[in-house]
Amino acid sequence: MKSNASQSNRPSAVVVDLNGFHFGKKIPNEATSLVTSAGALVTALVGGRCDRPSPDMLARKGKVIEIKEIVNNNNANVVIFNHELSPVQQRNLERFIGVRVVDRSSLILDIFAQRAKSHEGKLQVELAQLEYLSTRLIRGWTHLERQKGGIGLRGPGESQLETDRRLIGKRIKLLKNRIESIVRRRKTQRRSRNRNRVPVVSLIGYTNTGKSTMFNKLTRQSTYAANQLFATLDTKTRKLNNSYDKTVLLSDTVGFIRDLPHTLIAAFRATLEEVVSSDLLIHVVDSGCDDKQLQMDSVNKVLFEIGAQTVPQLVVFNKTDLTRLDIGIKRHPCAKIENVRVSAKNGLGLDDLRQCINELLFNAAPDQLELQSPRLTYS
Repeated sequence: MKSNASQSNRPSAVVVDLNGFHFGKKIPNEATSLVTSAGALVTALVGGRCDRPSPDMLARKGKVIEIKEIVNNNNANVVIFNHELSPVQQRNLERFIGVRVVDRSSLILDIFAQRAKSHEGKLQVELAQLEYLSTRLIRGWTHLERQKGGIGLRGPGESQLETDRRLIGKRIKLLKNRIESIVRRRKTQRRSRNRNRVPVVSLIGYTNTGKSTMFNKLTRQSTYAANQLFATLDTKTRKLNNSYDKTVLLSDTVGFIRDLPHTLIAAFRATLEEVVSSDLLIHVVDSGCDDKQLQMDSVNKVLFEIGAQTVPQLVVFNKTDLTRLDIGIKRHPCAKIENVRVSAKNGLGLDDLRQCINELLFNAAPDQLELQSPRLTYS
């Protein structure tokens, strides 16, 4: 049946995931949510298993033929792989299928580009995009041959490909210098907070777990919060609305995701360093998600990559209004905090969360607790 997606202004996309989802499983909601967040309309899903990836096109020839037929039957104009593609694989797939092919990293970068609002966020996204693009200039154009010689035909001595690579390199250097100045400014601000002994608590977690909603409730702010992936890119820091006579700063940070592009992690160093320098991390988890353990592992892996694995964590299960979890603090038999269960949307359990924050930062409760850091073994 033909899709009517072509009548819409949104590009129609075929989503491909070859992680074994044809064995009675469905394509992960995350894959389709990423495509929707990027502004495309999902017209078809292609599952399968790829135990031995092809160096030419990732998928085997039969699967690529199947994808091409589905693209034609649905009048799709883009194929999005929920995988990392090499430049060669991406180019070969585009030639065979006849439409644009996008991999997971490029898709995430595109979403970040749409979400970035601040000057700092735009700089970091542009740097990540250019570093990603710089690896994909090889034979990417048909007009980049070295110009022919002859009177009036001699070129500047380099191909357009070389010119593009040189210009991208200059722009990357400029962006890195500007971001480095942001890093220095943030370090100055942190030194000032340290002199005043003001503790900083950062909200971390997988994307779309409700961090911004929780941030607004805890600080009585009205920053942008939406039920979409990567609604927050720019770190915001505000004073925690605290019942104790203590000053605490709360930061809302960018959400993490599985297989976050390394170029993005490097580019957002200025933002992520806020996490590294925090006194406490509030690890927000969507309690209604079927893959919450995988999401938690993905977040901890990113923390390990940025050097924040030793920062103490408090796990908070959010969205309990969608589950049967009881609101409140769950403790180990020795009275140490195991996790806190809240519903940020309804404001339930947030007083318990404030109590835990003060216990862990100031030993505010009679039964003093020792904060445990997670054991991370990623290499």
